[in-house]
Amino acid sequence: MEIRIALIPGDGIGLEVVAEARRVLEAAEAAGLARLSMESFPHGADHYLATGETLSEATFARLRDEFDAILLGAVGDPRVPDNRHARDILLGLRFRLDLFVNHRPARLRLAELSPLRGGAERGFDVTVLRENTEGFYTGAGGVLREGTPGEVAVSESFATRAGVERIVRFAFEHARATGRSPVTLADKANAVPHVYGLWRRVFEEVAAEYPDIPSEARYVDALVMHLVRDPDRFSLIVTENLLGDILSDLAAELAGGKGLAASANVNPGRHALYEPVHGSAPDIAGTGTANPMAAILSAAMLLADAGAAEAAARIEAAVDAALRESVRTPDLGGTATTEDVGRWIAARIAD
Repeated sequence: MEIRIALIPGDGIGLEVVAEARRVLEAAEAAGLARLSMESFPHGADHYLATGETLSEATFARLRDEFDAILLGAVGDPRVPDNRHARDILLGLRFRLDLFVNHRPARLRLAELSPLRGGAERGFDVTVLRENTEGFYTGAGGVLREGTPGEVAVSESFATRAGVERIVRFAFEHARATGRSPVTLADKANAVPHVYGLWRRVFEEVAAEYPDIPSEARYVDALVMHLVRDPDRFSLIVTENLLGDILSDLAAELAGGKGLAASANVNPGRHALYEPVHGSAPDIAGTGTANPMAAILSAAMLLADAGAAEAAARIEAAVDAALRESVRTPDLGGTATTEDVGRWIAARIAD
């Protein structure tokens, strides 16, 4: 079966890392591990500044109807101070395609990359499943008397039972499919009882349907302390949008940094968008120092979800081999360029 992939390199280092992810995908196809068709889209700051278009209805319809998955590099450019194009592309696709699962795996691939004491012996392997379409990130709220001494700003978070239940149920099904446990809910129900109280009630109801899977609910402030001090007690964390954003970045740093942090935004069985989470990093764009591994690992997640498990495993193994053999960009203590890393990984897949 052919996997149809839309590539949106976006801004800054996104263009560079997606080029290397594409190189690796092409190597996987050349090795007979997957059959792919790929098409690049120009949407990013350059396109917006030239045309005034962020993401047209025609393009959105094509992304929705003609492709199995989207691989996004990064969006964000100081030439667009309000980040209008980034909001319409990334958040627009998340909300309009109802990509309610943000899947962020964080596994320590090389012991020396861990900032944790004793990381070489302990390892680190935690997945954060973040609800992606509700909470504070909907933009609900407003400002009164802006710029005056009496300014009032209100941001509103909301949760629906249906929205909470589907991500919590996804977490338990993912645990059952992968053998990960316990499933841990992160909330702040003791201080914000309405939204997080709903999360906790739904979590307990769904957990009762999965008696074979250990589960627990923790307040997020206690959880982050234990995640640093005793990460082995966690495996799969499910939480709401804002807390998930913070927790997944912490987990990424504990596992070696955002240069290795892949992610998927998924509506299971319908639509999916994959992206490295490091951002567009305009300060290093064009220097050849951007780490392409997060984009390459995001491509591996895409292949795994699309049914090309062997291709995904080969890419993961090639990334691990590059780290062991010090084929690394400066963020990981190496001297390789972005292209050096991509070419090395692609060649390893071809071997």
